[in-house]
Amino acid sequence: MLQKTAPSSYAQMLLVWYDRHHRELPWRTSPAMAAKGKRADPYHVWLSEVMLQQTTVQAVKPYFLKFLATWPSVNDLAAAPVEDVMAAWAGLGYYARARNLKKCAEAVANEHGGIFPDTEEGLKQLPGIGDYTSAAVAAIAFNRQAAVMDGNVERVISRLFSIDAPLPGSKPAMKAKVAELTPADRPGDFAQAMMDLGATICTPKRPACALCPFNGVCRALAEDEPERFPVKAAKKAKPVRLGAAFVVVNAAGNILLRRRIESGLLGGMTEVPTTAWTARMDGGTEMSHAPFSAEWQAAGVIVHVFTHFELRLTVYRAQVPDRLQTRPDDGWWEPVTNLDAQALPTVMKKVIAQAIPSAFNESRKFR
Repeated sequence: MLQKTAPSSYAQMLLVWYDRHHRELPWRTSPAMAAKGKRADPYHVWLSEVMLQQTTVQAVKPYFLKFLATWPSVNDLAAAPVEDVMAAWAGLGYYARARNLKKCAEAVANEHGGIFPDTEEGLKQLPGIGDYTSAAVAAIAFNRQAAVMDGNVERVISRLFSIDAPLPGSKPAMKAKVAELTPADRPGDFAQAMMDLGATICTPKRPACALCPFNGVCRALAEDEPERFPVKAAKKAKPVRLGAAFVVVNAAGNILLRRRIESGLLGGMTEVPTTAWTARMDGGTEMSHAPFSAEWQAAGVIVHVFTHFELRLTVYRAQVPDRLQTRPDDGWWEPVTNLDAQALPTVMKKVIAQAIPSAFNESRKFR
């Protein structure tokens, strides 16, 4: 039978483990660095936390380093053209984050003199910053005693205390536990340690319980069923939406692109002409829906899974002469060799690659 453990004991167990086994991450101030007096950079913490939402650490690293090299400070990011920010973000997904990133940088630069607010309440007033990001930045960048809970932390907490209620209904109870355990001293390290533990030890499948600092106090382990947690409500089947995409190339090797409207799914991103599909409605799938007359050829179908639906786009390709003038009012001709520099979301890269298999290979030759 597990004995009752004081909240401070959980934090102590975890921080001892973290000091030895923390991940080295480009945005992180490690315990050794902190011991030498280095403080976390709020801009780095905020930028990484926004990027890490719904995205893996490995995927984020190169984007983070590229953003810092291009825009070393929040003031630099605030002054950048939004098109450049969207292009640099392309491939990370959830593009509303990029739009809010730019708006938040502008707010910090223009309304706060380039200095981030240092409390959860102050951070929440910034565009695009909600409960999770405000808590993470407050704890990690400013050492505030904020309860930080992401998917990794949910898994650790649900197993540690054998929380049977299914997500998402159990989130308030989990957050209350995180708040109870978060120490006044080193709350940022505690938050990062919980994330590291969930990412490296307390994994969804086959957790390495023998290496866990909580293995002597974990209720799920005592019950011999860690993988049952967190309990999740039954998933609903994702709806399937249909549409068509039209890849037009001229004799000079340019591809017809256009920019999506700022609001809504993939807002402000670059695309090839498509039919009017949305998350709630199918678009046309036939060649007759093409933006203008040409010798269109079917090039297959691509499938892309968004958070709430699956999209299947029928792809058509046409080769047109350079003198062709007919095109959407908001479109432009872009050299195929320059595609990697465009703000193309993953779904559009799939479409173009389906119609022109060598397109992105050609683009990378010239970079």
